[in-house]
Amino acid sequence: MNSNRSVVKTDMNSDKDMSETDKNDANRDPISNEPGAHPVGTGVGAAGAGTAATLIGAAVGGPVGGVVGAVVGSVIGGLAGKVTAESVNPTFEDNHWRESYTSRSYADPNLQYDDYQSAYRIGYEGYDRSTDQNFYEVEPQLKREYETHCAQHGRAGLPWDKAKHAVQDAWDKAHADVRQ
Repeated sequence: MNSNRSVVKTDMNSDKDMSETDKNDANRDPISNEPGAHPVGTGVGAAGAGTAATLIGAAVGGPVGGVVGAVVGSVIGGLAGKVTAESVNPTFEDNHWRESYTSRSYADPNLQYDDYQSAYRIGYEGYDRSTDQNFYEVEPQLKREYETHCAQHGRAGLPWDKAKHAVQDAWDKAHADVRQ
């Protein structure tokens, strides 16, 4: 086995050979190795709520109240931050599109998932940043992001007139999922 690859148990009966890049893209929790960890969202929530609760606890209960407020506020804030960061889970979105892209009317049977992956990612990540807008309001920005992403990764990518269908599809799915 290649030294930069590792076997990850995906269920009791199979091993899946997964590259380090794939493991990082899954946002794996550093302790449990479960996909979907959101350390930035959790950290921001914990810091913000912990600070506020420390100030309130100290004002109400003195130094002991400040310590209790910091602990309770950090835990609650961390959980709230994790929930916010998971409003669109990139691991689940990528898996969904990898499994279903061939069923989409715009999918070219001569293309692979890798040809569409950047477009899907721009769509669901774009929605996650712009939940208060509709797709058509942010389409020019998403187009720029898609073209910049392809250029930065040394790929021509699909032309926008083909990629935008995948971008909008991922946007629409993220919108529907978050609203449920």
